[in-house]
Amino acid sequence: MATFHFDLVSPEKIAFSGEVDQVDVPGQEGDFGVLAGHAPFVAALRPGILTVTSGGSQQKIIVLGGLAEISDKGLTILADVATSLKELDHTAFAAEIAGMESKLNEKQGNELDRAIERLDHFKTIQQQLNSTALH
Repeated sequence: MATFHFDLVSPEKIAFSGEVDQVDVPGQEGDFGVLAGHAPFVAALRPGILTVTSGGSQQKIIVLGGLAEISDKGLTILADVATSLKELDHTAFAAEIAGMESKLNEKQGNELDRAIERLDHFKTIQQQLNSTALH
């Protein structure tokens, strides 16, 4: 299988940099997979789990928004937050969700809509984390 270069960068760190076989990305307009030779484009990310496949193994990384750019040089993702499942503090993640839920009644209008949408994304990630497919 042909490989391509992939960089995953967040404000805190370079979360991943190397040659990969495939990357499955949670896009704002729908999830998409990237293979070598993919057509160039730019896409917004939604909070979700990114899957990096390389050499027959997979690595799962939680991303909380950002941008993906596919070019002839490969795939670059600039993520707001990027955390490997190995590094994730499940208790802190659950507490973040509980805090988001408790603050919903303080919001109104469009701000409430955005807060509900973000909460739904976080709950979807939590559901995926709790599924046996990721263990």
